[in-house]
Amino acid sequence: MNSLLRTLLLGAALAYGSYALATAVDINYQQPSQDIIDIVDAAPTPSASLSPDGRTLLSTAFPALPSIADLAAPEYRLAGVRFNPANNGPAQPRYVSSLQLIDLATQQSRAISGLPKSLKAVNLSWSPDSRYFAFIQLDDTIATLWRVDIAKAKASQWSKTPINAIWGGALQWSADSKAIFASSVPAKRGAEPQASKVPTGPVVTEARGRTAPARTYQDLLKDKHDEALFSHYFTSQLVKIGLNNKVTAIGKPQLFRGIEVSPDNNFILVNRLEQPFSYAVPVFRFGYTAEVWDATGKLVYNVVQQPVADNLPIAFDAVPTGRRDIGWRADHAATLYWAEAADGGDPANTATVRDQLFQLPAPFTQPAEKLLDLSYRFANLRAGADGSLMVSERWWQDRNEKVWYLAPKQPAQLMWERSSEDRYNDPGTPLMTTAANGQSLLRIEDGAIYLTGIGASTEGNRPFIDKRQLSSGETSRLWRSEAPFYEYPYTLLASGKLLTQRESSDVPPDFYLRDLQNGELTALTQTAHPMPHTQGISRELINYQRADGVPMSATLLLPAGYDKARDGALPTVIWAYPREFRSAAAAGQVSDSPYRFNRISYWTPQFLATQGYAVMDNATMPIVGEGEQEPNDTFIKQLVMNAEAAIAAGVKLGVTDANRVAVGGHSYGAFMTANLLAHTNLFKAGIARSGAYNRSLTPFGFQREQRTLWDDPELYSRMSPFFHAQKIKTPLLMIHGTDDNNSGTFPLQSERLYQAIKGNGGTTRLVMLPLESHGYRARESILHMLWETTAWLDEFVKNAEPASQK
Repeated sequence: MNSLLRTLLLGAALAYGSYALATAVDINYQQPSQDIIDIVDAAPTPSASLSPDGRTLLSTAFPALPSIADLAAPEYRLAGVRFNPANNGPAQPRYVSSLQLIDLATQQSRAISGLPKSLKAVNLSWSPDSRYFAFIQLDDTIATLWRVDIAKAKASQWSKTPINAIWGGALQWSADSKAIFASSVPAKRGAEPQASKVPTGPVVTEARGRTAPARTYQDLLKDKHDEALFSHYFTSQLVKIGLNNKVTAIGKPQLFRGIEVSPDNNFILVNRLEQPFSYAVPVFRFGYTAEVWDATGKLVYNVVQQPVADNLPIAFDAVPTGRRDIGWRADHAATLYWAEAADGGDPANTATVRDQLFQLPAPFTQPAEKLLDLSYRFANLRAGADGSLMVSERWWQDRNEKVWYLAPKQPAQLMWERSSEDRYNDPGTPLMTTAANGQSLLRIEDGAIYLTGIGASTEGNRPFIDKRQLSSGETSRLWRSEAPFYEYPYTLLASGKLLTQRESSDVPPDFYLRDLQNGELTALTQTAHPMPHTQGISRELINYQRADGVPMSATLLLPAGYDKARDGALPTVIWAYPREFRSAAAAGQVSDSPYRFNRISYWTPQFLATQGYAVMDNATMPIVGEGEQEPNDTFIKQLVMNAEAAIAAGVKLGVTDANRVAVGGHSYGAFMTANLLAHTNLFKAGIARSGAYNRSLTPFGFQREQRTLWDDPELYSRMSPFFHAQKIKTPLLMIHGTDDNNSGTFPLQSERLYQAIKGNGGTTRLVMLPLESHGYRARESILHMLWETTAWLDEFVKNAEPASQK
């Protein structure tokens, strides 16, 4: 065995060892200073949804952070899905807690009566005729269907039928707006299966030469009892619920993977999970059957049967063979479309045609018609009412994409081909419109489509709306956001006015109607500043270069009232997340705007500006691999260059004390942080949250790395801070959720790096947050995280000797 590979595997074995954490500190939840608490408790930014007829805006608000008691609600973890068995809903959902209707013609708002006392609404869905919207209400023990009558501004429970919202509870309105399709809890489901107290035998899995690589997924099935629970909770009954509350069962209860009703409502595309289940991959890779039912649930056509997809190459362009990405054409009554790999699904195979796109109309008895040969992987299909199609294809390895226009009885026309990394030349996303039957169609007017985008540029993001002629490709700009505002176009209304969301550095986002002829603005919402005590904090988008000339940027925040001449250089925190690029030109593009609302974040260290720190947030950390070179081939070298450039930029501006700089990040940013502390002496402290540090524990690829541990063991060793822990002498604070659900970032990763640093005489602290997943949600957890962060940085960074005194 290769000696380096033997070392890596030994490290993996040690990481799974049973030795306990040392020097545990038992403390209660702590809180930071009041000005930080006020940032955490500030009201979240509202959102909105426009009715299909463009007349009513539904304003939605979200609650403040849940409590740790909320996170302690029942939760099962099966096949990669976490859900609440008590109410058959998702675990820890983000729900809407307040609703309001706004009439666009009069700009008058109306409160909605009859809503649940404690509103916890998910999956809001407008009826095609705009008379109603429906939602699922999540109570402690049940998920129920509700609807709101727009004319009366009145809510009522639509049915007593319990909804099975474990998958999210997708709702689909009928074409005539008189009913809705939903997944319900089967009436005769009964009690959940109980585990036997006496094992009936061992759990056995085996491999006999069949290649089946898999990334390090979490929450997988483990035994027959898990399988029984999975079948019990994931089985649903498809129902059609009328406005008169009549409930019609369609077919028998099934383990549905997905359901899509045809535009004419005469057929239903059903994806059913098939046994045997897998203990190696999550549910989205389980075997399944796709078939078409009639409106009563009778089988009409078998589309495809796919086995468990546990043998795919780990490359991101790898796909199963056979029919996939199956759906209904939105512009036809009942026509299926799907893609099929023409290269065996393996990107390593040489092929001119990678995918083929097919369609098949009802009654599904004729041979399928090929629509298009694709040189990349099929990405999506958008249909227009005139029978035209926009088809997108992408190839991840090269970051290339193509978009085709298919007019009826005309050869396919290439609309554009570009790098998906090139934000500056992104033509945008087409505006869609809702047909009378509720289908989403391309908005085509006078032979043209409308495109909206963020408008990335060297000046920062400047959102736009363009009109593009389909026949010639000629594009005209209708409007572009202008300084000192950041204004994003949501849609172009039938009146010709633009619905936008507008903000500036000191004004929170609100919705407006913009007259494109005279520029007149009409406010639809008025949001108060959520954290007025932070208004003096400055925010600036800064640009700089690293040593090899790659442009970089960061958002610089400085304390309220800061005066460079008076206050001098400040202790500084750099917060980042590395990203891989296939070109230096794309890596250097600006990805923010100086005119976004200066809402101070508690998730990134922006809150530290209230504590006397300079903060360089979202500092770009590009990792570039051009030509034959992969980005990670020089990961450490580029990481160091990025850090050096960021510090130098702050020093050049006169705001950063080079001797008092910390670095931090979450997830892959935590991985970055540990590596920078292992390979440089640039920082006084590090903050690493929910990271992975030993790549031998993620042997079949990680992040965007497609090579396995056995392909390049030296790469895995070089990039793993765990194998360089003896060099981490800079104080490192690690924070991790005890219930992390992210692939690869097991809590074990932080525990073992802590042990490695401690065993080599380093300074480190490990904080494990109970009940928290990859992202932390409970108010108690967030406040404690901020207390830990502030205390660590104050001790090792703020109170370090300034460079001017050395």
